[in-house]
Amino acid sequence: MNAADAIPNWDSLIRPHEVRGSMYTDPALFELELQKIWYRTWVYVGHVSEVPQPNDFVMKSIGPQAVIMTRDKDGEIHLLLNRCSHRGNQVCLKDSGNAGSFTCPYHGWTFTNNGKLRGYPFPTGYEGVDNSQLGLGRVTRMSIYQGFVFGSFAAEGPTLEEHLGGARETLDRLVRNSPENEIEITAGFLKHQVRSNWKFLVENETDGYHPQFVHASIFAVAKSGIGDLYSSKSTAVSRDLGGGHSENDLRPEFRRLDKPLGWFGTSAERLPDYTAKMNAAHGEGRAREIMIDGTPHVMIFPNLFVAEIQIFVIQPLSVSETVQHVTAIQFKGAPDINRRLRQQTMGSVGPAGLLLADDGEMYERTQRGVQALKPDYLYLGRGKHREREDEQGFVVGDATDEVPTRGMWRHYRSQMEAD
Repeated sequence: MNAADAIPNWDSLIRPHEVRGSMYTDPALFELELQKIWYRTWVYVGHVSEVPQPNDFVMKSIGPQAVIMTRDKDGEIHLLLNRCSHRGNQVCLKDSGNAGSFTCPYHGWTFTNNGKLRGYPFPTGYEGVDNSQLGLGRVTRMSIYQGFVFGSFAAEGPTLEEHLGGARETLDRLVRNSPENEIEITAGFLKHQVRSNWKFLVENETDGYHPQFVHASIFAVAKSGIGDLYSSKSTAVSRDLGGGHSENDLRPEFRRLDKPLGWFGTSAERLPDYTAKMNAAHGEGRAREIMIDGTPHVMIFPNLFVAEIQIFVIQPLSVSETVQHVTAIQFKGAPDINRRLRQQTMGSVGPAGLLLADDGEMYERTQRGVQALKPDYLYLGRGKHREREDEQGFVVGDATDEVPTRGMWRHYRSQMEAD
């Protein structure tokens, strides 16, 4: 029996505001997700700044698949699979480095960092072999937007811009916060592994209902006003951007408060160098608007979460194991704010941080709880009665409504039902 044969009728699994608990626990369903979503749609892999120099490489992934992201000697980016075309051994065991080629330790086959087979020992055993057909596997399509590198194993399908849809603007908004209109991913990654299904993490990233409760302790200790952004009185909105993407748009609250860099818990006076560079780059009026709005809180389906000051990359390993790779966002040309971005990232999601520890506990408890036999369904109907369209035609709800989760499940079902 293949994975598709084990999946019941979708009407019994996903309803307009309910999903069955087995959606998070069925191993056959997970295998089908790999084929229908992770190995078909556009998936975020890495950022160009992670391979800044010719011959740089860094290990990445698409779901459980290991991917080597390289920059060749001519500056071109490649996404290669970590599997020797001879006997299947891994050709790269380092997390990152600089190398013009990769040599398989098993039989010495060597490949250039653009994936081509360079050669092998004792070549007299291979007369007549077409070496051009024996290069490393590669991710079928690759595309870059605002420095974010995405890959897809599907030979055909929507372009990356079409896939991003409404989420494109959030990445544009992110880079505007840099005086050079670029971000960099250079602070190094922390890896958090949880015993939970990957979709619980995707749902949580733009769930505005939980922060007041799950993160109450860190908000109290830090004397942070973040909790108020997700209160019943907040003017912020939750938004379904289509395509499985969603956001918590906090700009209405930041605009109401009208404080440049208030989104970051500081002021323009405390970051004079950054403020001066932003004014020079954008003009004082536009820079002020950008520094009031701040960076986005957006989940780009299926695996990229931009959480204001950091990015999370979601990697499913099995139906009940997921790794979150997290790092601080760095604004190119802004060392003073970058230092604070690193410090705040460590304080919230580092080894001693409280924020991600809170979420990790919820993921694992939910994974254990959903295995109970009853009730059959999880209820996702909060705010359904007050859904509305914004001026761009996106469905929005109040800050604590489950608009993003319902949107994700609609897209998920369309992907899983597609031929």
